[in-house]
Amino acid sequence: MPLVDGEGEELMNVMATENRPVGGMSERRRTRLRLEISREAARLFWKQGVAATSGDQIADAVGLSTRTIWRHFRSKEACAEPIVMQGVVTLMSVLHSWPKDSSLEDHLAGELVRLQYEMRPVDLADEMLAMKMIRLADTEPALRTAWLMACDQTEQQMRVIIGDRLGRPAGDLEVRLHAAATAAVVRVLDEQIGVAFLAGTGTGTGTGADTSTGTGTGTGATELTEVKAAARRFAHAIRTATGGAVGDPIA
Repeated sequence: MPLVDGEGEELMNVMATENRPVGGMSERRRTRLRLEISREAARLFWKQGVAATSGDQIADAVGLSTRTIWRHFRSKEACAEPIVMQGVVTLMSVLHSWPKDSSLEDHLAGELVRLQYEMRPVDLADEMLAMKMIRLADTEPALRTAWLMACDQTEQQMRVIIGDRLGRPAGDLEVRLHAAATAAVVRVLDEQIGVAFLAGTGTGTGTGADTSTGTGTGTGATELTEVKAAARRFAHAIRTATGGAVGDPIA
């Protein structure tokens, strides 16, 4: 499959290292290769289902040997993990850059709208694939595990962000409770946004996806898929979940 934004040459360089031990590959190249494998695995999982997809098919789609796939991933389902992580990467990067003199509502709205126009096509495509894998996670336990691992990473990052904002250590009990509550908000709303967005684009069902699931909250699809509205929804839910401790500007 053609790559976007001139990535073909970079992937060819990565693939040239295929016969070297993983330890001989730079971490940047290893991460890059894992993400490309994950993209192709996710496309196959969505198109034909996890059970019908083999390691050989994933290897063929990327243009690598099956042996190389297993060198980087413990199982075919694990191949989805890097793409699933893309489901939270953008929001986490925005929260890490949250200035103390800004409210959560203003910061999320401004940054998410800006990123909507500045993100590279390949990054937008990765987010779409992440939505699809999170959607499939409803019916695929192995993909659910990958998604919950991503949510755990979100919680770990939120400890740092909230601790810094409140002037407390990341290991402080109150900080941990707020981080856990915020991570739960991210998980639930990302799942709901995925359902609403994929339904709106006509791609709400892949092989194995459960078509009976609605947004489940009575929330309109527009409120979840329009960027400013989604930003307000995230901010309100985080404020509510943390009892108002997270969301205000810090003097």
